[in-house]
Amino acid sequence: MGMVGGGRGAFIGGVHRMAANLDGKIELVAGCFSSDPEKSKLSGEDLFLDSSRVYSSYEEMVEKESQLPVGDRIDFVSIVTRNNTHFAIAKTFLEAGINVICDKPMTFNLEEAKRLKEVVKSSGKVFALTHNYTGYPMVKEAREMIRSGKLGRILKVVVEYPQGYAVGSVEKQEEGAINSWRTNPEIAGQSNCIADIGIHAENLLRYMTGLEIEALCSDVSAFIPGAQLDDDGSVLLRFKGGAKGVLFASQISSGDENNLNIRVWGTKGSIQWFQEHPNELIVKAADEPHQIYRRGNSYLTEVAQNNSRTPFGHQEAFIEAFANVYVNAAKAIADEVEGKLGGDYDFPNVDDGAHGMAFIDAVLRSSKSDQKWTEFSEI
Repeated sequence: MGMVGGGRGAFIGGVHRMAANLDGKIELVAGCFSSDPEKSKLSGEDLFLDSSRVYSSYEEMVEKESQLPVGDRIDFVSIVTRNNTHFAIAKTFLEAGINVICDKPMTFNLEEAKRLKEVVKSSGKVFALTHNYTGYPMVKEAREMIRSGKLGRILKVVVEYPQGYAVGSVEKQEEGAINSWRTNPEIAGQSNCIADIGIHAENLLRYMTGLEIEALCSDVSAFIPGAQLDDDGSVLLRFKGGAKGVLFASQISSGDENNLNIRVWGTKGSIQWFQEHPNELIVKAADEPHQIYRRGNSYLTEVAQNNSRTPFGHQEAFIEAFANVYVNAAKAIADEVEGKLGGDYDFPNVDDGAHGMAFIDAVLRSSKSDQKWTEFSEI
């Protein structure tokens, strides 16, 4: 594994490295950890890497890694940089024949997402996107329940992602509570809240239920004075097949930490899953007592058990879910290296990334429009 970004002081880079390392199948051997060459060098020292494989730019990294024998060079790169750089970095590595794992959102805008889909297709390489909430065992259990028809026909879905860390800027009428680059449209793109956490909520909904959006109606707001990008949004959803939904994402919800949760109602029953209590899945039926399914137990489906590492009674959470994305992507990357790529791999891919960018685009178009419903269109 190589890494671009994630140097000293970067929270998400450390998360990616811990997740990749958890199962002992991936080794970090190279990287360009900052656009500042000195910071990249020092970050490489922090990680005990060979100094010859700590690079000053991602372009230098691609050039020198590509010159190494296949068995020595990196098999994939993890991209954990700011939104406006994802496309160029991913494109460069893919065209050099190197697989890619990328943080979300996949690209700066929808047009880049369309172009990246073509690059991935023509390269024949693996592209994985770290929508980490798909990695939780009980999310996978819920997905299997829905797929098997246990809930019947899905009628309604409500998914929420409230955070409260930015509300201080609203109350004090001050700017700058949110990390500055996320509120800068030249770096983050056309959205802050929806692009940062709203697409996590939509991706979780789509992964768990399999529902595809037909149309949406949204109201996106910037409560922080002077903010150029949104910090709150509400979306009504219509799905193909007739189901309806509500999606809410916010960074100004007082008292909430990272309260991602989803509720799915079907004709036979319903489920609830809360990210802050990730090892439990609440299952309800109209004519039976409520049940709580817990991670690590033998009564769960095979896919949920295969994405757990410890016995029941021992909690697994954020890092482990992130690690499931990495280890499942690593299976595909190993197959690609050995020339036998193919099959059904369980990780978010370039299509999911492009769908997310289309979702952001549709939500913002709807919010700006006087029209009640906005048709949702894939790439």
